[in-house]
Amino acid sequence: MNRRGWTRALLTAVALLSTSLMARAAEEGGSPAEQPVGTAFKWIHFVILAGVAYWLFSKYLPPIFRRNADNISAAITKATAAKAEADKQLQNAAAKLANLEKEIAEFRAIAQREASSEIERLRMITKSDVEKIGTAAKAEIEAAERAARVELKALAAKLAVDGAESLLARQMTPSVQEALISQFVQSLQGRPN
Repeated sequence: MNRRGWTRALLTAVALLSTSLMARAAEEGGSPAEQPVGTAFKWIHFVILAGVAYWLFSKYLPPIFRRNADNISAAITKATAAKAEADKQLQNAAAKLANLEKEIAEFRAIAQREASSEIERLRMITKSDVEKIGTAAKAEIEAAERAARVELKALAAKLAVDGAESLLARQMTPSVQEALISQFVQSLQGRPN
């Protein structure tokens, strides 16, 4: 027999017992509450009310309790999943933090290597630029030296011409000029034309 059958049987027995007790109390007369049957009736009444309350609670409360239990179970499942995800993120963060020092050391080493190579590259460029500037300066000095020599030769030639001219002007007197012209004329006469 299932629970429903037991509940019906109990309710039927209580109803029959209460009816028989009420009938007996009516036959004996007097106040039923004052007689031992009245006390029994009170107990029967209590059992009936308790049975009705049990039946109502067993019918309506289990779905409510089950729904609450399902909600609590779902909340526990979500909380467990959230905790697992949080633990996973915590482990990832801890692993990243542990590797952070290593990564920083690697970045420093890479930066130092790059800085060293950049310094060496700049030294090479500077050395190359110094050589180019030296070569250009030599070429410029040589060009300036040649220009100065040409200018010096021109100046020397001009000074020589000016000096010769002034010397000639001092030595050329009218008598010297006549002597030179007559020598020139005599030299022309002796030549065959």
